[in-house]
Amino acid sequence: MLSTNQFKSGKTIEIDAAIYSIIDFHHVKPGKGGAFVKTKLRNIKTGAVIDRTFRSGEKFDEAYIEQKQIQFLYAEGDMYHFMDDQTFEQLMVPKETLGEAVYFVKESDTIVASLHNNLIIGITLPPSVNLKVAHTEPGIKGDTSKMALKPATLETGLVIQVPLFIDEGNIIKVDTRTKEYTSRV
Repeated sequence: MLSTNQFKSGKTIEIDAAIYSIIDFHHVKPGKGGAFVKTKLRNIKTGAVIDRTFRSGEKFDEAYIEQKQIQFLYAEGDMYHFMDDQTFEQLMVPKETLGEAVYFVKESDTIVASLHNNLIIGITLPPSVNLKVAHTEPGIKGDTSKMALKPATLETGLVIQVPLFIDEGNIIKVDTRTKEYTSRV
């Protein structure tokens, strides 16, 4: 159990069967009435940020989040299959849990997963990944505009804008935070 007096930024707590990370907190002692704690919390699964106020001394279950190296094996329908690198145990995760991260993982990629009660609640992606261009239209000769871009579909299904000189089969570096082309590999 974690009391509001033990709140620290980065701690995780369970409220109404949801897991929240404490972003910010502030103890308030008004002149009249009991003390309270104003908090800013981030929902671990959805990423939504909420403001909540709690009475001083209120207790919550602390959520233990474990970080593990896992390897992506394959996708089957809406389920993604991963393997723990240490125990070789296989874990299945629904596509909704991974969100847009599914566009940045390929078979046999090793990533860091956040687990709570042996269930994957999210994955941490590297800042950039190398992906192969599966389909794009050929560049138009003579179009030398500085920022001329064209759409390209990558091997994971993600569609991004790339420069005209990128062709099918090229491997490109994509920023996972902005979903933008960075460079050709």
